[in-house]
Amino acid sequence: MSNFRPDHELHQRRRGRNFGLLAVLIGFVALVFLLTVVKVQNGGKVEAFDHTARPSLTTPEGGQ
Repeated sequence: MSNFRPDHELHQRRRGRNFGLLAVLIGFVALVFLLTVVKVQNGGKVEAFDHTARPSLTTPEGGQ
């Protein structure tokens, strides 16, 4: 005994938009994740903002 009515056309359009937004958000999260993985793998010398002088940014005494 089911008294459910079929979905209204408006609800079907909203569902389609919501799935589209879901796909965009998943893509964005995947992009951020992949960029993070690449940055961590490249590693090397990571200089973060830690309130100390960074030698790579200072000019030599006799330089320009």
